[in-house]
Amino acid sequence: MVLNRDQELWAVALWVEKNHGEEGTAYIAQQIQRLSNEGDEAGIATWKTVAERFDQLSCQCSTN
Repeated sequence: MVLNRDQELWAVALWVEKNHGEEGTAYIAQQIQRLSNEGDEAGIATWKTVAERFDQLSCQCSTN
């Protein structure tokens, strides 16, 4: 099975939710900080997109 980029980003967001739960936001922030220290702009952009999807997952869970 080959995932497109959007599916990959959702998969990462779901992985964060499964493995870090309520601490997922902090985990994502740590990843962004680490990549910022490394000067990895593409990585930062990726994790910011993951953060948006993670937030959407949190919104869906709280309304169900």
